[in-house]
Amino acid sequence: MLGLTPTSAAAPTGDLIKDSTEATFMKDVIEASRDVPVIVDFWAPWCGPCKQLGPALEAAVTAEKGRVRMVKINVDENQMIAAQLRIQSIPTVYAFWQGQPVDGFQGALPGSEIKKFIDRIAALGGDGGLAEAVAAAEQMLEEGAAVDAAETFAAILGEEPENAPAYGGLIRAHLALGNLDQAEVLATNAPAAIATAKEVEAARAQIELARQAAKAGPVAELESAVAANANDHQARFDLAAALLAAGRTEEAMDHLLELFRRDRDWNDGAAKTQLFTIFDALNPKDPIVLKGRRKLSSMIFA
Repeated sequence: MLGLTPTSAAAPTGDLIKDSTEATFMKDVIEASRDVPVIVDFWAPWCGPCKQLGPALEAAVTAEKGRVRMVKINVDENQMIAAQLRIQSIPTVYAFWQGQPVDGFQGALPGSEIKKFIDRIAALGGDGGLAEAVAAAEQMLEEGAAVDAAETFAAILGEEPENAPAYGGLIRAHLALGNLDQAEVLATNAPAAIATAKEVEAARAQIELARQAAKAGPVAELESAVAANANDHQARFDLAAALLAAGRTEEAMDHLLELFRRDRDWNDGAAKTQLFTIFDALNPKDPIVLKGRRKLSSMIFA
């Protein structure tokens, strides 16, 4: 159901890291690298630096959860392939992508440099289909399949916990399911690395709007109140919240813009604040957002 590619799934360690020989090098490295980047660690049992580098490489590869694989070649037992690749000292590490060597280094490296190297090689193969999975989940959410969307976003986060689009999507899926408290817990506990990402901030804005909508009265009653007294600012503000809850976003913005036009300072500039909350909650390229921003700007600078 997820639509993730095989390389995006968390592969068993045996698939990610393996010992290879001259007989299996073509399959384990050249052919495998057409699907996912492969790094090759040339080592020997007597090599001290190899004993330090090898485990560090394995840890970095494992952390990528399938976006890169590692093959280990004992040069003492596979001298022909070492000679063909002109391995003159060990440890030597080569990276292969699409059947060709694309990067490498000799000697031991500090942990930070190993991570940078593995990140750089993993990036060659893309994100393993996660972007496509996020897009599919967004489509599910748009079509009203919030449960399926939530499951898909959660699966993506199982592979990449700091995937901001998926995290924001999961929050919005819970909002669509009416799980406001769960959405708020997720927003509060977002991983530090993505806590201020635009996707997570947008989801927080939607939570704020949902909280306000839950307190709003019936649309018809509020419309009557505004019709009876166009300067009943609180009624107009509440009407905008009720319209948002009903999915009538453009009408809600129009009322907030009218409120701003009538009294921009009412309730400490609540109309402007609410408009920006709506802007933050929606896609910045949404025609409704673009139109609302233009109207607000024209009023502010008039």
